[in-house]
Amino acid sequence: MYILRSVEKKDLADLFRLSQLQVFINLPPDEELISKKIESSIQAFHRPSQNFYENYYIFVLEDTERGQILGVSMIHAQHGTEIEPHFYLTVGQESKFSQTINTGFVHGTLKLGLEFDGPTEIGGLILDPGSRNHPEKLGKQISFVRFLYMANKPERFKPMIHSELMPPLDKNGNSPLWEAVGRRFLNMNYHEADILSRNNKEFILSLFPSENIYQTLLPMEARESIGKVGKETEPVKKMLESIGFKYTNEVDPFDGGPHYRCPLKDIKPIKNKITGVLITNKSFNPQAARDVILSLEHPNHDFLAIRTLVEVHGDGQLSMDPKIISDLGLKLPQKVVAIPF
Repeated sequence: MYILRSVEKKDLADLFRLSQLQVFINLPPDEELISKKIESSIQAFHRPSQNFYENYYIFVLEDTERGQILGVSMIHAQHGTEIEPHFYLTVGQESKFSQTINTGFVHGTLKLGLEFDGPTEIGGLILDPGSRNHPEKLGKQISFVRFLYMANKPERFKPMIHSELMPPLDKNGNSPLWEAVGRRFLNMNYHEADILSRNNKEFILSLFPSENIYQTLLPMEARESIGKVGKETEPVKKMLESIGFKYTNEVDPFDGGPHYRCPLKDIKPIKNKITGVLITNKSFNPQAARDVILSLEHPNHDFLAIRTLVEVHGDGQLSMDPKIISDLGLKLPQKVVAIPF
């Protein structure tokens, strides 16, 4: 069985293994930092801070038969504050025209911006390579569980949800945009800047160009990477667009990866959430059931969910496969929240 749940201390080794598969600020390949993030997540699920920016929620996908974590995803309740602003580059255009020679040009531009009262950010999505293209759609499960939690606890998040996608990188893992712009102004490589920005973003505002950067002056490889996603990120982009997220014409100032946003209330799985009481004394007909991710109350977990079939009855009651109820040791009846899968 595959379950989706809040992270626990025992997951440290598995998360460290997953962190080495992909470079993420939210899940760096550092056991000490991951341990601190696990502690912070446990605190957020138990007693979230009134300061949203302090709350990080980490979700894991567990194969219960093997006792192994196959995937991870995260929510940062607020990304961007007075102390640590959210930085971005606005992708725009500027027209130039000379009447003397009757010639004009439209130049693509990039301009640094920042946000002090930022949105909720979803990120840190990693799936073990051996679990990709799985018939149970494990990648979609670990991604969608975040929307289920936000549907269940909307008061814990900002009205706008933000996502930053990975751009195409070169064969050495470097960003063409960083090599063309960032390195020239910050005098460090992409990964050094990435690590430094985890704890201090002052250097971005102090050293980065503050006026328009003309894309015309950049190498072709850098220009073509702006707002694009890498091959492995293409399915994530399509998934976000399918549920209501839109490109904001803003990109990451380091690597040029696109930023996507959607109001929480307009995210399709959240708009179509199902609430009711899960009971045992109703018959269950799989042919009439819906494919959902279902949030359940369980004494051993702060948060637990599974992908399953649920039959929704007209009286506000729900039923599901009795074997799953037995396998999970659920106490019924209980109020549940589900989102379509």
